[in-house]
Amino acid sequence: MLVSQADVEQMWRTLMQPLGWRRRALWFSLVAPDGRPLPQVCEVADLPDEIDGEGHAAAATLWRDLLADLVPGGRIALLFVRPGGGGPSAADRAIAGGAYAACRAAGVPLEVIHLATDDDVWPLPADDVVDRRAS
Repeated sequence: MLVSQADVEQMWRTLMQPLGWRRRALWFSLVAPDGRPLPQVCEVADLPDEIDGEGHAAAATLWRDLLADLVPGGRIALLFVRPGGGGPSAADRAIAGGAYAACRAAGVPLEVIHLATDDDVWPLPADDVVDRRAS
Protein backbone atom coordinates (compact mmCIF):
# COMPACT_ATOMS: atom_id res chain seq x y z
CA MET A 1 0.00 0.00 0.00
CA LEU A 2 1.23 3.46 -0.88
CA VAL A 3 0.04 5.85 1.80
CA SER A 4 3.12 8.06 2.17
CA GLN A 5 6.11 9.33 0.24
CA ALA A 6 8.25 6.81 2.15
CA ASP A 7 6.05 3.98 0.84
CA VAL A 8 6.49 5.18 -2.74
CA GLU A 9 10.24 5.51 -2.25
CA GLN A 10 10.44 1.98 -0.85
CA MET A 11 8.45 0.64 -3.83
CA TRP A 12 10.94 2.19 -6.27
CA ARG A 13 13.94 1.03 -4.21
CA THR A 14 12.61 -2.53 -4.26
CA LEU A 15 11.69 -2.57 -7.95
CA MET A 16 14.82 -0.87 -9.29
CA GLN A 17 17.57 -2.91 -7.64
CA PRO A 18 20.33 -3.06 -8.55
CA LEU A 19 20.78 0.63 -9.32
CA GLY A 20 22.81 1.62 -12.36
CA TRP A 21 21.59 3.14 -15.60
CA ARG A 22 22.95 3.45 -19.12
CA ARG A 23 20.47 6.11 -20.22
CA ARG A 24 17.69 8.36 -18.98
CA ALA A 25 14.30 6.71 -18.71
CA LEU A 26 10.95 7.09 -17.02
CA TRP A 27 9.15 4.35 -15.13
CA PHE A 28 5.53 4.69 -14.07
CA SER A 29 2.92 2.73 -12.23
CA LEU A 30 -0.81 3.21 -11.86
CA VAL A 31 -2.00 3.30 -8.26
CA ALA A 32 -5.55 2.31 -7.26
CA PRO A 33 -7.62 4.64 -5.06
CA ASP A 34 -6.95 2.37 -2.07
CA GLY A 35 -3.18 2.86 -2.48
CA ARG A 36 -2.34 -0.47 -4.10
CA PRO A 37 -0.06 -0.14 -7.13
CA LEU A 38 -1.08 -2.19 -10.13
CA PRO A 39 1.41 -5.02 -10.81
CA GLN A 40 2.47 -3.60 -14.20
CA VAL A 41 5.29 -1.07 -14.26
CA CYS A 42 5.91 0.66 -17.59
CA GLU A 43 9.17 2.07 -18.93
CA VAL A 44 9.59 4.94 -21.35
CA ALA A 45 13.17 4.43 -22.52
CA ASP A 46 15.73 6.89 -23.84
CA LEU A 47 14.35 10.14 -22.43
CA PRO A 48 16.15 13.25 -23.63
CA ASP A 49 18.09 15.40 -21.16
CA GLU A 50 15.35 18.04 -21.47
CA ILE A 51 11.62 17.61 -22.06
CA ASP A 52 9.60 20.46 -23.51
CA GLY A 53 6.10 21.47 -22.48
CA GLU A 54 4.51 19.54 -25.34
CA GLY A 55 6.25 16.34 -24.27
CA HIS A 56 5.11 16.77 -20.68
CA ALA A 57 1.55 17.59 -21.80
CA ALA A 58 1.41 14.51 -24.04
CA ALA A 59 2.53 12.28 -21.16
CA ALA A 60 0.00 13.84 -18.78
CA THR A 61 -2.78 13.27 -21.32
CA LEU A 62 -1.76 9.63 -21.68
CA TRP A 63 -1.75 9.14 -17.90
CA ARG A 64 -5.12 10.89 -17.52
CA ASP A 65 -6.62 8.58 -20.15
CA LEU A 66 -5.03 5.45 -18.63
CA LEU A 67 -6.39 6.33 -15.21
CA ALA A 68 -9.86 7.05 -16.59
CA ASP A 69 -9.93 3.75 -18.48
CA LEU A 70 -8.16 1.43 -16.04
CA VAL A 71 -8.13 2.93 -12.55
CA PRO A 72 -10.81 5.61 -12.08
CA GLY A 73 -9.95 7.65 -9.02
CA GLY A 74 -6.36 6.41 -9.08
CA ARG A 75 -3.07 8.21 -9.37
CA ILE A 76 0.33 7.85 -11.02
CA ALA A 77 3.72 7.05 -9.46
CA LEU A 78 6.70 8.30 -11.50
CA LEU A 79 10.37 7.46 -11.32
CA PHE A 80 12.94 9.18 -13.51
CA VAL A 81 16.27 7.35 -13.83
CA ARG A 82 19.62 8.56 -15.13
CA PRO A 83 23.21 7.40 -15.23
CA GLY A 84 25.71 8.93 -12.86
CA GLY A 85 25.80 9.61 -9.19
CA GLY A 86 25.03 12.40 -6.82
CA GLY A 87 21.77 13.99 -5.88
CA PRO A 88 19.18 15.59 -8.13
CA SER A 89 20.62 18.00 -10.70
CA ALA A 90 19.03 21.14 -12.10
CA ALA A 91 18.04 19.09 -15.18
CA ASP A 92 16.41 16.43 -12.97
CA ARG A 93 14.48 19.10 -11.09
CA ALA A 94 13.37 20.74 -14.34
CA ILE A 95 12.04 17.45 -15.71
CA ALA A 96 10.18 16.68 -12.49
CA GLY A 97 8.84 20.24 -12.28
CA GLY A 98 7.55 20.00 -15.84
CA ALA A 99 5.85 16.69 -15.07
CA TYR A 100 4.16 18.12 -11.97
CA ALA A 101 2.97 21.20 -13.87
CA ALA A 102 1.62 19.21 -16.83
CA CYS A 103 -0.15 16.71 -14.58
CA ARG A 104 -1.67 19.49 -12.51
CA ALA A 105 -2.96 21.15 -15.72
CA ALA A 106 -4.39 17.83 -16.97
CA GLY A 107 -5.94 16.90 -13.62
CA VAL A 108 -3.68 13.88 -13.10
CA PRO A 109 -3.09 13.00 -9.43
CA LEU A 110 0.53 12.14 -8.71
CA GLU A 111 2.51 10.50 -5.97
CA VAL A 112 5.76 12.28 -5.06
CA ILE A 113 8.04 11.93 -8.08
CA HIS A 114 11.33 10.10 -7.46
CA LEU A 115 14.72 10.02 -9.17
CA ALA A 116 17.05 7.02 -9.26
CA THR A 117 20.74 7.56 -10.01
CA ASP A 118 23.51 5.00 -9.95
CA ASP A 119 23.88 5.70 -6.21
CA ASP A 120 20.48 6.18 -4.65
CA VAL A 121 16.77 6.96 -4.96
CA TRP A 122 15.75 10.54 -4.23
CA PRO A 123 12.30 12.08 -3.67
CA LEU A 124 11.56 15.19 -5.73
CA PRO A 125 8.60 16.84 -3.96
CA ALA A 126 6.65 19.40 -6.00
CA ASP A 127 7.52 22.17 -3.54
CA ASP A 128 11.20 21.61 -4.30
CA VAL A 129 11.04 21.53 -8.11
CA VAL A 130 8.08 23.52 -9.45
CA ASP A 131 9.03 26.95 -10.74
CA ARG A 132 6.60 29.24 -8.91
CA ARG A 133 7.13 32.00 -11.50
CA ALA A 134 5.61 29.72 -14.16
CA SER A 135 2.57 28.83 -12.02
